Amino acid sequence: MKNYDIIVVGGGPSAAFLAYEMVELHSDKKILLVEQGRSVDKRVCPIEKGGTCKHCKPMCNITCGFSGAGAFSDGKLSLYNPEDDEIHVGGILHEYIGVEETKKLIDYTDNIYLKFGADPHLEGIEYKDEVRKICNKAKKENITLIDIPIRHLGTEKSHELYLRIQKYIMEHGVDIMFDTTVRDLIVENNIIKGVQVQNSMDYVNGKDNTENIMADKVVLAVGRKGANWLVDMCEKHNIETTTGTVDIGIRYELPDDVMKDINKYMYEGKFVGRVGRYKDKVRTFCQNPSGFVSAEVYDNNITLVNGHSYKEKKSTNTNLAILVSHNFNYPFNKPIEYGRNIATNMNALGAGKIVVQRLGDIYRGKRTWKEELENNSVVPTLKDAEPGDLTFALGYRTMTNILDFIQSVDKVVEGFANPNNLLYGPEIKFYSNKVKITNDFETSINGLYSIGDGGGMTRGLMMASCSGVQMARILNEK
Repeated sequence: MKNYDIIVVGGGPSAAFLAYEMVELHSDKKILLVEQGRSVDKRVCPIEKGGTCKHCKPMCNITCGFSGAGAFSDGKLSLYNPEDDEIHVGGILHEYIGVEETKKLIDYTDNIYLKFGADPHLEGIEYKDEVRKICNKAKKENITLIDIPIRHLGTEKSHELYLRIQKYIMEHGVDIMFDTTVRDLIVENNIIKGVQVQNSMDYVNGKDNTENIMADKVVLAVGRKGANWLVDMCEKHNIETTTGTVDIGIRYELPDDVMKDINKYMYEGKFVGRVGRYKDKVRTFCQNPSGFVSAEVYDNNITLVNGHSYKEKKSTNTNLAILVSHNFNYPFNKPIEYGRNIATNMNALGAGKIVVQRLGDIYRGKRTWKEELENNSVVPTLKDAEPGDLTFALGYRTMTNILDFIQSVDKVVEGFANPNNLLYGPEIKFYSNKVKITNDFETSINGLYSIGDGGGMTRGLMMASCSGVQMARILNEK
């Protein structure tokens, strides 16, 4: 039976930066990362060569593997403005350690990225006057445009950067088990004892062979991909949680020319508003100038849409997510199940593929046909998408929020509501029911900790990475 001081469940940014910081602290603790996907150099998506999703086994190479799902989308690091007295994006890490400490942590973590090859150029800092004008214009429509610096890694450059980090931590004594799924947590008398693991292919094929690995400390760093697994673990082991959020929406694709000012001045514009009849929170996320729409596969072959932005390969379109936050009250407390049902129904409508529809067809109350898409002025960058009707599965309230939001942003960015623009679905951001943790990130199980996106603490590469650094510092003192 193997024994470690610390086991980290997951191999995404929060796990990677936890391991890195433990190395830098010259810790003598024996550390293991358990990742259900592959190493960075073996993560290859067949869509890039063949144009079709092959539903890779045992796990999707986009959502699983060292560096996680976010690093294989567009690779953007969201920073902060020195004058800000709030952290505007990236989750709630600052609620545990304070705003000023979070800023210091962002600076420290950003320097690590630079050390491993991140582009030193920052987007969104050169055109403050121009951005201020757009922000003021947005305010008139009850929309906030969040203005923060962005460091763009680029999808292909992210691969290279995280491979360097992977090699670095392994060369310095951190063990990583790839293609390995954590089947269960080992808990006795409300104290963590270790994890039960299995080869990922055997796990997918339903085999029973497992191995126990023991540790005094276990860190859950599962990311959004592991949110459903985390829900199961919380229910099974009575880990305290509060009802979380699920973000449901679409990936929007439109010409670069429409977004040229936002792309030039900010690179990524984060619009947030409560407009229209419902006043639900709607936001844009993960904007990819000259980017490409992509597909990624989650558990039970659920296919979701995302976006990539490369440093060198370019399209003539910009894509971004438009997401509606769904928060449920008593008696319903299963936001992940709600989102999965929407995704399952939409996948069925697209015969397992991402569904794409023209905005104008939604207004006309009709589906989009292949022939219409072939003659559309906005050419889809996801060639494998199936033309159809998103409204059959997305839900009236969600779709209404999205359409109202598009019309409001169109008053800020002319052409945003052009009927030839494309909507792809579903785009869903899963988060576990928020895990209750102390300021040291410890759950209600002694010795069990939770960091990163999966447990609801962070959103995005930078904050997930920061949570890993902070977790390492906490563990090193224990």
